[in-house]
Amino acid sequence: MTSPLRTLRDRAKRSRHHVVLPEGTDPRVQDAAGRAVADGMARVTLLAPEGTALPDGVALRDPGRADPDTMIDAYLEARAKRHPTRDDAAAAVADPLTHAALMVRRGLADGTIGGAVSTTSDIVRAALQMIGTAPGAPLVSSFFLMVLPDTYPTRPGGAMIFSDCGLVIDPDAGQLAAIAHQAAASARALLGTQPKVAMLSFSTRGSAHHMAVNKVIDALEIARATADFAIDGELQFDAAFDADVGASKAPGSDVAGQANVLIFPNLDAGNIGYKIAQRIGGCTAIGPVLQGLAKPANDLSRGCTSDDILDMIAVTSAQIDASKGKTP
Repeated sequence: MTSPLRTLRDRAKRSRHHVVLPEGTDPRVQDAAGRAVADGMARVTLLAPEGTALPDGVALRDPGRADPDTMIDAYLEARAKRHPTRDDAAAAVADPLTHAALMVRRGLADGTIGGAVSTTSDIVRAALQMIGTAPGAPLVSSFFLMVLPDTYPTRPGGAMIFSDCGLVIDPDAGQLAAIAHQAAASARALLGTQPKVAMLSFSTRGSAHHMAVNKVIDALEIARATADFAIDGELQFDAAFDADVGASKAPGSDVAGQANVLIFPNLDAGNIGYKIAQRIGGCTAIGPVLQGLAKPANDLSRGCTSDDILDMIAVTSAQIDASKGKTP
C-alpha cells in the first residue's frame, strides 16, 4: 500500500506549484525548500535578507526590498477599510508573514506556509488580512492530516482528517456544521476518497444527555441538510472508528466504524485528541492546515522537522490543485 504522504508528494511533482516560505533563515525551512526543489515537488521562494545563502534552485526574495511600491499599493487595497497610512503599509509589507500572504493575494505565489518560528495567531492574522476567506465561507478553521502507523492492525497506513484541532475554540452548532463541510472537502482534495464524517461527542445516539451533546446533534442536522457526503452523529470515538463497536452502538450507520473525517466538538477535545493519537498512537500529524481561505496559506508546529515542512508543501500543493478545480 502506498503511503498517503508519498501519494501527496508524487501529486505535487505533477503540478510543481509555486510556494513561498516566509521564515527563510530557519535551517529546517531551508532544508525542506532545497529538498522540495530537488525532488521536483514545487518551485520555492524563501523570504530572507539579501545575501542569505540558500540551497540550489531556491529563489530568494527580501521582503524589506522587493517591489516596495507595488506591494505597498496592494496592502493599502487589502486593508482599505482600516485606512492605513503609506508608512504603515511600508512597515507591514516588510514583515515576512504579511509579505508572503500578499504575494499569494497578488498571484506571485500559489500558496504560503509558515509557523516553524511564528505563532499560529500570527500566521492566521496575516492570511485573513491579506488573502481573506473563500467566497461563501462562514469561517476559517483547521484540520490535521493524521496517518496511522503501517503496523496498525485494521487500517495500516490509513489517513484521516481531524478537525478542528488548532483554531476555532468553541464553535456553535452552525460553525461546527461549517467545519464538517470544510473538512469533508479537505478529505476529497487530499485523500481522493469519499468523506465519511463523524460528529464526535461523549455520547452515541442518545446514550447521554447534556447541552454539549445537544450542540453536536444540532450541528449534525444543519450539516446533513446540505451534505453530499455520508455524515452521522453524535458518535463516541470508538463507535466512529472501530467497526465492531460501531456496529454495536450505531447499527445501520453508514459512518460508524468507518469514519475517515472526525469532527471534534471544541478545540479542547480536538487538540488533546490529535496529540494523543500522535504521541501515544504513533500517528503522523501534519498541520494545522487551514481551510476556508480564498487561497492556500498554512501553519506549522514550531516543533516541526524538515520532513514535516516537506509534507506540508505536498498538502498545500493538493489544496492549490483543488482551488484550480483539479481532482486527485
